[in-house]
Amino acid sequence: MPLLGELSNNGVVKYVGGAAREAAEEQTTGERRTRNRVASSILGHGPSTAADLAERLGLTQAAVRRHLDALVAENIVEPRQQRVYGSRGRGRPAKVFALTDCGRDAFDQAYDQLAADALGWIARSAGGGEQGEAAVTAFARARVAAQAERYRELIDAAAPDDRAQALARALTADGYAATARSAPGPAGGAPGRSVGGEQLCQHHCPVAHAAEQFPQLCEAEAEVFSSLLGTHVQRLATIAHGDGVCTTFIPQSPRGRSVTAPEEPAPPPEPPAGPPGPAAPATPAAPAANAATDHAPVSTSGRNPA
Repeated sequence: MPLLGELSNNGVVKYVGGAAREAAEEQTTGERRTRNRVASSILGHGPSTAADLAERLGLTQAAVRRHLDALVAENIVEPRQQRVYGSRGRGRPAKVFALTDCGRDAFDQAYDQLAADALGWIARSAGGGEQGEAAVTAFARARVAAQAERYRELIDAAAPDDRAQALARALTADGYAATARSAPGPAGGAPGRSVGGEQLCQHHCPVAHAAEQFPQLCEAEAEVFSSLLGTHVQRLATIAHGDGVCTTFIPQSPRGRSVTAPEEPAPPPEPPAGPPGPAAPATPAAPAANAATDHAPVSTSGRNPA
């Protein structure tokens, strides 16, 4: 059972403490690694039973079945009836698990290397150096912008407080295994500002290998997150940098605080045009005795007096 409590229906685990949060993330990352071992074993040995996998991986059959259920839900593996050649004994044939096309694509590293080679070619063709980096950045932004267009309708339809969860669901559908939960902000924030917010965690990155060489991919992704959510975000960790999880902090806007500038008072209306009349008598000057105290009152609201 997760140390932070049960997972809610919208996929968000509420924050209850730093140590518990870290333990839960380690548990989630550890389970992901074990599932990858299960899928890798199927890739290397072909369709396998839970008993076969348990023996090869040194796990209990109950643990293997739990990971197989998760992999089936993610469309990485699928159950099949075991083929029996020759005479078959009594009872139903054992169920075996095989990789789906989606599961095989996840192991095909040739595409990841192809992406890195293509980005290197773009950088060299642009002249290398700063020009090459700028060309890669432009490509990265165009790539994630196209990806974001598929997310925008879903996120815009969500309530402001639910947009991080909506983004996590969209990322999960694209293979990033993302979750969102409430969390305190990182240390070092400006005094007097709200430090609470949400933490978006991506437990898998399909382009991690390419992003190791070209961090512009991660930077462009963070820019798109900011655009989709309508607020600045802070990238705390990335798988490409060697961290176990890509972590992005999304600060919560302070409630009840206006972000618009105060309106200037309207100027007095111009007097209507007409024929000149008799001059008005001169107004006597104010007594000089009040000159020491004749000044504008001090404002306590932080606004300049009109």
